[in-house]
Amino acid sequence: MADMTSFREAVTAWAGGGPGDERARDLAAELAEELPVRTAVLLEGPSDVNAVNTLAEKLGRDLVGEGICVLPMGGAMGVGQYARFLGPSGLRLHLTGLCDERERDFYERGWARAGADPRDYFVCAADLEDELIRALGVDLVKELIREQGDQRPLETFLQQPAQRDRTAQQQLRRFFGTKKGRKIHYGRVLVQALTPDRVPAPLAGLFDIL
Repeated sequence: MADMTSFREAVTAWAGGGPGDERARDLAAELAEELPVRTAVLLEGPSDVNAVNTLAEKLGRDLVGEGICVLPMGGAMGVGQYARFLGPSGLRLHLTGLCDERERDFYERGWARAGADPRDYFVCAADLEDELIRALGVDLVKELIREQGDQRPLETFLQQPAQRDRTAQQQLRRFFGTKKGRKIHYGRVLVQALTPDRVPAPLAGLFDIL
């Protein structure tokens, strides 16, 4: 049975190129029509995906049921390929997404080459974790870290000389990236703690057009 996971896997294989990419392209096109898929949300990695899916749950949105595919690309450098395959020049899906400030140029060029609307992707000031920390506040984020049982690792991390000249917000952002899977885990934890008035602007903008 066709499902969004199959479509996502086909698109990833297609964008990856190599042997079988034409078959993956044909399968992606077939699945896009069969499901059907109307929108592709292009994200850099799994922590962003987790945050977007968690917010969808909080808002009572069924993204799959609405024909919306949330796609991790494994880094922003591939956005041109994904946008070309999926956007107006490819499968003609509506494109949207989130990117970090330092990756803005990749999205800008990818959107332009695909003929997609440049207003339909949203830029985080540093990255999504930074946006969430600012939205919730340092004190609440530290409390959430304690609740998750990570108080001791955080204290050990903060004792490192490299952290002395960083702001508390910068320290927390760095902490989330120090262990494999931690950014993914806290993508869900931080979004679950958001109240409607605290949703960061890039996330709010994304859901406004979904």
